[in-house]
Amino acid sequence: MTERDLAGKGAIITGSSRGIGAATAQLIGERGAGVVVNYRAKAPRANKVVKGIEEAGGRAVAVQADLTEAAGSQALVEAAVQSFGSLDLLILNASGGMEADRGEHYALKLNRDAQVTMVETAMDVMPAGSQIVFVTSHQAHFINQVATMDAYEPVARSKRAGEDALRALVPALDEKGILLTIVSGDMIEGTITATLLNRAQPGAIEARREAAGKLYTVEEFAEEIAKLVNKPGLEQAHTELVGGAADFLSRQ
Repeated sequence: MTERDLAGKGAIITGSSRGIGAATAQLIGERGAGVVVNYRAKAPRANKVVKGIEEAGGRAVAVQADLTEAAGSQALVEAAVQSFGSLDLLILNASGGMEADRGEHYALKLNRDAQVTMVETAMDVMPAGSQIVFVTSHQAHFINQVATMDAYEPVARSKRAGEDALRALVPALDEKGILLTIVSGDMIEGTITATLLNRAQPGAIEARREAAGKLYTVEEFAEEIAKLVNKPGLEQAHTELVGGAADFLSRQ
């Protein structure tokens, strides 16, 4: 039986209508938290995630919000407070930048600026003891020391910029008693990003799998993210390296 250690808590998981975000939302919902399932455009997918959480005995609501728009973050925060009474957990999973139709500065706008706006908006209502989890990749986390594929470099640098911007907010988070946790993973099997990278550079997934020894699936990575939620003893701005990190660390 799943421990319901998050009962009575309100959570937002950005970009949670599919993939890692959806799998994480399911796990967090099973632990008792009320979950705001965020989507940008595909309501049916988000509603399916909500249904899955509810069928497992949890509570969830789907909320449309584009994080790159001013009203997006506020809509998510208001939904958490109105639906579940509080906002105690924010998982920053949404990311992108390889989309061809979103403009040349979209990666930085989403992966840095929108992340900061989301945190600053959430901080206004999050009580002491709350947690913010930022999900990133080894390709982004180590980009200043280890080169990545040309097709992914702009995204990697924008996500590293987002991580750095969130770390700069630590003094303000400390004042409010809010914990920041960074989760960095290798290329994840079955994600849109991995598929696009493999299309841009055929063999990329196979090469990373060989270098890392194993690539996590969406479900496996979601489990690693969920394990860090409400985990005792975490230090402020702790970085959890999930899978393949030895390869990156040896190349610094």
